[in-house]
Order: sequence, then C-alpha cells, then structure tokens
Amino acid sequence: MRVVFGVLGPVTAWDAARDAAGGAIALRGPRHREVLARLIVARRRVVPITGLVEDLWDDPPPGAVGAVRTFVAALRRALEPGRPPRTPARLLVTEGPGYALRAEPDAVDAWRFERAVSAAATLPPQDGLAGLAEALGWWRGPAYAEFAGQDWARTERARLAELRLQAVERRAELRLALGLAAEAVPDLDAHVSEHPWREDAWRLLALALYRTGRQGDALAVLRRARTTLVRQLGVDPGPPLRRLETDILHHAGHLDLAPGPGGAAARVWAQTAAVYDRTVTSGPRARLESTVGLLRSLAVTGGAGLEAARRHRLAAVDAAEELGDVELTARVIGAYDVPAIWTRSDDPGQAARVVAAAERTLAGLPPGEHEAARAGLLATIAVESRGTRSARGPRAAREAEEIARRLDDPALLAFALNGVFMQTFHRAGLAPRRDEVGAELVALSTRHGLVAFQILGHLIRVQARGALADFAGADRHAAEADRLAERYERPLAGVFTRWYRALRLAEAGRAPAAEVEAAYRDAAARLDGSGMPGLEHGLLPLALLCLRLRHGLPAPSGEGSGEHADWGPYEPWARPLVLLARDRPAEAADALRDAPDPPRDLMSEALWCLLARAAIAVGDRTTMERAYGELAPAAAELAGAGSGLLTLGPVSRHLDDLTAALARHDPPARSRRAR
Repeated sequence: MRVVFGVLGPVTAWDAARDAAGGAIALRGPRHREVLARLIVARRRVVPITGLVEDLWDDPPPGAVGAVRTFVAALRRALEPGRPPRTPARLLVTEGPGYALRAEPDAVDAWRFERAVSAAATLPPQDGLAGLAEALGWWRGPAYAEFAGQDWARTERARLAELRLQAVERRAELRLALGLAAEAVPDLDAHVSEHPWREDAWRLLALALYRTGRQGDALAVLRRARTTLVRQLGVDPGPPLRRLETDILHHAGHLDLAPGPGGAAARVWAQTAAVYDRTVTSGPRARLESTVGLLRSLAVTGGAGLEAARRHRLAAVDAAEELGDVELTARVIGAYDVPAIWTRSDDPGQAARVVAAAERTLAGLPPGEHEAARAGLLATIAVESRGTRSARGPRAAREAEEIARRLDDPALLAFALNGVFMQTFHRAGLAPRRDEVGAELVALSTRHGLVAFQILGHLIRVQARGALADFAGADRHAAEADRLAERYERPLAGVFTRWYRALRLAEAGRAPAAEVEAAYRDAAARLDGSGMPGLEHGLLPLALLCLRLRHGLPAPSGEGSGEHADWGPYEPWARPLVLLARDRPAEAADALRDAPDPPRDLMSEALWCLLARAAIAVGDRTTMERAYGELAPAAAELAGAGSGLLTLGPVSRHLDDLTAALARHDPPARSRRAR
C-alpha cells in the first residue's frame, strides 16, 4: 500500500494503488485527523509530543500525553496495516522527543500543488496552462478545512490560499497569452466576486473582456472595481487599473494579442517587467531571491548576458551574507543552477569565492533541516570546484545526489547530476560513466520539462559518444541539442555543436586538412563574445596543433602559429612540440621536464598524448612511463574526442607508440641484471 494524503479540503488519506473513493483510509476520530494534519504541516520535521498536546488542547486534560500516543498508535495501524508487530514504523516515526510523518515529496496534495505552480512559471505556455489546470483540480475545499480555527493551521492555510489565488490568476494570464480570452472570462468573473481586493484579477478580467470584443463590459468591470475598492477598502485603484482604462478608451495597440509572436513577446516582457518593478516588495530578501532567478535566465543567453550574470551573482551572494540570514543565503547560492558543460572555470577566483560562501552557509544551516537547500549548496560546490583536484568536489557531488534522490526533486537532481559530471575526471577512461550521467539527465529533464538540463544531457552525450568513437550516436545528440536550442533560444549550445562538427570532419579523415582547419576557424569565430573565456582561451591553436599531428605533420613553428601563438592555459603541454618543430631538442627536453601533469578535465587525455609524443621524440623515459600509466585506462577511447572539440586519434595507438619507445630506451642496467 502506498499512502497519499489530502489537505486541500478536509484532511484525508487513501491508498494510491486504488482510486480516491475506493481506497480511502479510515482515520478514526477528529483528534486522530488533527494529529495527522499537524504532522503534515511540519513537513517531515519532528513535532515534540508536548507541542502536539499544546496544539490539540487549550487546557490539556490529565493524561493528554498518553492520549496523543494512543492517537499515534491508531494512525500507524491505519496507515501501515501490514506492518509486522514490534517492527519500527516506516511512515509515522518516533524520533527523539516526538513524532514525524516521513511522507514522500509527492504524497501530499499541497506539496504537489506548490511544485506544480512553481513549474508552470518555467514551462511553455501550453504546458504551463495544462499543469495549472490539473493542479487547481486537486482542491476539494479550503485547505485543512476542519481545522480553520486552530492556531497551528492558520499560517499554512493562509499561505496555501494565497498560492491558489496566484495560480488562478496565472492560469488566466496563460489563457490570455494563448489567445483563449473567452475561456478566461468565467473563472475570472467568479474570482473577483470572491476576492474583490485583488486588483490584478480585475485587470485580467477587463483585458479578457476587451479581447473578446466586449469593450463596454471591460469598462464596466473597471468601474465596478473602482467602486468596490473604494467602498470596501477605502483605496483608489492603483496605476495598472487606471492605465488599462485609459488604454481601452484609446484602443491601445498593445492590448491586442499580436499575430506575430516576436512582437507579442516583446510587449509581454516590457509589461511584465514594469508590473514586477511596481508590485514586488522592495524588501532586500525578496529582491535578492528574485534577482537570482533573473540572473539564471540571463546566464543562458550567452555573451554579455553570461558575463553579467556571473558578476552580479557574486554580488547577490555577498549581499545575502551581509543580511546574516543563512537560509536566505542558501537559497540565493543554490538557485543559480545554471547548467555547466565545460570543465575549466571561466573565472577561477570567483568560483573559489562562491565555493567558500557555500561552505560557510552549509556550516550555518541547522543539522537535519533544509535538506533541499543543503543539496543545492553541495551541488554548487561540486560544479564550481571543477578542475581543482580538490577531494571536496567529488564528496559534495555524491552528497548532493543522495539528498536529491531522497527528496525526489527532479530539478535538484538535475543540478546534482551536473555536479557529478564535473567530478568524473579523476582518471582517464571515464567516458562510459559520463555517458550514463548524460543519459539520465536527458531522460529526467524530458519527463519534467527541464529544457536547460535536457540540452546539457545531450551535450554530455555528444562528448562521451565521441570519446567512444560512436559518431552516429554523437551526431544524433548534437542534432537534438541544436533543435532544443533553436526552439528555446539557447544560443550557447550551438557553440559546442559547431566545434563538434569540426571534430567530426577531422576524425572522418575524408576532408582535406585545409577544409577541416577552416571548419575549426569558423567554430572559433563563434566563441568570440560568447562569455566563456575558460573555453575560448588558447583553444584554436590547440585544435590546429592536434589536427597537424593527426595528419602526421610536426607542430607549427612559424610566427603567430607556433612558438608565439597564444596557447592560453595549454602552453606548458604544447611548448615542447613547438620547440621540437623549431629544431631545438635540448630546450624541448627542458620544457618537457618543467611541464606539470595536465589537469583532470575534458582535455586530460589529449594533453597527455602531447606529452607522450614529445617524450618519445626526446627519449624522456620518465615522462613516457607517466603518460602510459595515465592513458592506459582510456585505451578504448579516442584521445581528446571526449571534449567534443578536437581529437588525436585512438589512445591505443599512442600507447603502442609508447610501448615501442620504452622498449627502445630500455635502461642498460636491466640488461646487466639479466646477465
């Protein structure tokens, strides 16, 4: 039996395996239902038995504690009828000094309703409208209907009631946006009659009437709104209602739903931004949380938007910490769940500051509470500590994933999986694991409408399938990423798919080198102004170097493309080969000895192959052995193709070359020991 609970009306419970009527669970008397309702309000937290006593009785009778225990025992028998005697309860548990209801996140209709309303704001209008219509249908009456007079229920009832009113108005906005004004009128008419103080509801009703050709009725509604507000509240209508009346009288063009979506979108954006600025509270906490939501949307636009989002994100985190509200800071940090595909940070200094703030906030959260916020902070640490060789990153990724799966929160799990992906570079040869992460991201995001993470999942699979030489599979994922990016206006995805197609051309081996080079230069042009310096810097020279080596040519040595090219962060691993191309083997050997181990990221195998090639050329046995050990786990992969950007061919060929070179440079001491 899987128990679900209903509080959007009278408090009830039923077996989800049967319909709500046939599967209803008998909850005994009103006190039993009140105990259950009080535990649902606590949202999986423990309620001390003394607190339950105080909530149930104004003047607790003797034996009240024992009575509560009796109510709990009866509820347990009803909710878990098949539980063997003397085994611990799974659902209504005893913990410390009280009880907690460990209901799953989707087992309470009020919790599902909150998630549905929140999700509707991120979905396409048609999907958002369908989701809201379904969610509003879950209401069977006022929330916690039979406990309206109880102090413990008052705040939660008011919160849910306000959320329902917002959902009704949001549904009307979506109907208007979709050209369904006539459908919006009946619900809005009833809505303003029941809640006459809600000015935005009056505005929506008048606009809906105007769009159905009923200008006179629209003006009559606005006059009725003015009369009602003055008589009942003693206030005049606000600027939005006054402006709407003027616009209707003048048949303002922006009131009509334009046939062209671009023009309509521009007007909706401008109007919504103006209303938001007028109506949202000026309190710093609300503003900060709203700002992070805007920054998250701004980041996926790329270019200046991404750069500005990074800059203002850090300012928002600093501002939240200054307020001294650890829960607010956790939400501000975790809400910036912008998908990340590249393993080198665009701004390492800023990333380190975000990680430090997340660690401070984690330390300040009360133990055992705010698990979703905790997972968001851990996922942030995992993503922002990419490429640092820190042991903290993998641990944070695992913890974030565990919490997100336990909470059954799809958006949180998607962000956590992004962190898992960023921490799967501790050794070579992990393309299959990254492919699994990408596949789960695609499936999860497709089910729950998480478009940004759906694109991320496809890009991860482009990289992973490329590393595994499955270019047919990589092609399919690149095409799907492009389709989604065009449909949802996510330009950054095209930067990566353009580079992948240059790699694809190079690996096919049929196009002339000049054609492949032109494709790489075209892809590099797309990087200019993309807002991703961690990806852009030094990438084109590195790609062209790999292309030359793939065709059996030496490294470039000319001015501007060789020794003096801007190799960016890749300079230590390119330099030995450039010096060899300039016939300076002694300097190349010195540069090889000075080169650090490549970072553990998407370029790791490619950079180790560059070191291996240089080591073979100068006879550096130590570096050859190190390179062999690092590359061996990736023997079945294509070197560099896991980046989705460039390739140096099969790793196995580089291993064969290393094996042959090591045999040639077998130390004489070994031969003497053999004799």
